[in-house]
Amino acid sequence: MKFFKSYFSILGLLLLTGCVGNMNPTGGNSSPNYPYFITAEPLEVKKIMVPKGTKLVYEEQFFKEGKQDKMLSEEKLITIEFPTGQPIIWGGVPVTSINKFFNSEMHGFTVYADFEKLSADKKTKFSQLWQSCSNDLGITVKNIGDWSFNTENISDVDDCSVLYQRYFKNNKRQQDFLDEIYSEMLKVGSK
Repeated sequence: MKFFKSYFSILGLLLLTGCVGNMNPTGGNSSPNYPYFITAEPLEVKKIMVPKGTKLVYEEQFFKEGKQDKMLSEEKLITIEFPTGQPIIWGGVPVTSINKFFNSEMHGFTVYADFEKLSADKKTKFSQLWQSCSNDLGITVKNIGDWSFNTENISDVDDCSVLYQRYFKNNKRQQDFLDEIYSEMLKVGSK
């Protein structure tokens, strides 16, 4: 037992000081140079009307890096970043970006809100619950080709930041909160 304590203490120290080497497969702190396209006019992407200047980021692809001259396939889209200062309204809430879930087995995306742009007269129980836990909300959907606020396509609220996760099925408090925010979301969609 003493050996394992010493071993893990040394390993921890090496990791903290960086002596074990970089475990990031892309090298250093860099991220892949994902292909992206900046829209030159308003258009529909994933059933959302996006404004001119929206950045569409795609999965890594052979021979495609950085800025592209034309849009790539929507099936490869992983992020929609709206122009600074021009959030779109999603569920009555101004959002700055939408990111497809990293786990390909999960059909959904994360929506990032800008609550500073939400006026008091536009607040709903849904937006207040969302804001109470974070600015990011994970949504599961039936059709991954639709990122709009279509409550007929939205099957659940998967998470609200790291505070509330469907993953923790045995945590009643987390599940109750996610059930409530999903229920309030459906009410907004029915108006």
